[in-house]
Amino acid sequence: RAGCALLPARVTAQPAPPGSLARRLTLPASPPGSRLELLGGLVLDDGVLGFGGLSGLHLAEDLQVTAISDLGHWMTARLELQDGRPSGLSGLRTGALGSGTGQPVSRGYEGDAESLARLPDGSWLVGFERWHRIRAYQRLDGAARYVEAPPGLERAGSNSGLEALAVLPDGRWLAIAEALAVPGQPGLTRAWLGGPGRWMPLAYRPGEDFSPADAAPLPDGGALVLERSFSLFAGFGGRLVRLSAWALQAAGEGTVLEGEEVLRIAAPLPVDNFEGVSAARIGGRTLVAMVSDDNQNLLQKTLLLLFVLVDD
Repeated sequence: RAGCALLPARVTAQPAPPGSLARRLTLPASPPGSRLELLGGLVLDDGVLGFGGLSGLHLAEDLQVTAISDLGHWMTARLELQDGRPSGLSGLRTGALGSGTGQPVSRGYEGDAESLARLPDGSWLVGFERWHRIRAYQRLDGAARYVEAPPGLERAGSNSGLEALAVLPDGRWLAIAEALAVPGQPGLTRAWLGGPGRWMPLAYRPGEDFSPADAAPLPDGGALVLERSFSLFAGFGGRLVRLSAWALQAAGEGTVLEGEEVLRIAAPLPVDNFEGVSAARIGGRTLVAMVSDDNQNLLQKTLLLLFVLVDD
């Protein structure tokens, strides 16, 4: 979560029937030479959804979209395509994230869910801020299980914890804190590779004035990291960077990961508080989805954008 933007996202939504969850956006074509081709986007109606604050995203090969909210909720729906472009969402299901006893987590300190990843067996990992932790869910509508968190995560500020979490194709987990200083190395934030019992401390270098907001595995063994920026004068900004499979495979303790920028989230694209990214191999192409957190602010929107990675 970040501060409230001063400027609303500049998007135009097509009319939709009353009670519709999502409306299509009228968006510009991608500039020539873009590494990501924009296929289209949707604006979600938080009133129909029942909540906002979407902060972690997963796109499955069957086009099922799953997201978690920093208000302690989850949602899932099928992304409908028309001529290969987003046209709506169907089959919406929502619920509250559960605690270890299965009771709904409370909003705030307990329920600030910020990152989402899926394990090979279909179960889920959710990273939380404020009370810094990772919890595993066999089903998002079930009880949470304890997961050993990366060492040192507890030192993060209340709003600077585990924004980015991904399960790589080789089975290792990639975790990146939003802002957890690495001693003696300004401009870096703490990151980890491995998983419970085998966490390896690394560092991550975001772009200047940016911080990591989410991460997603790529089918080739690499990963995407979504970064965002915010200022009172400029509002929100963002970029998407790619970590190569080689860089992740070669990483050792203390390695500084730094991605190659593949997308700058700036006009003419709609600009908002993008906090979730996911990628999936669908129809012979790698599709990349991003979602924004509206901060429950009337000047912001919950946007879902869909791209294709053109150089894959």
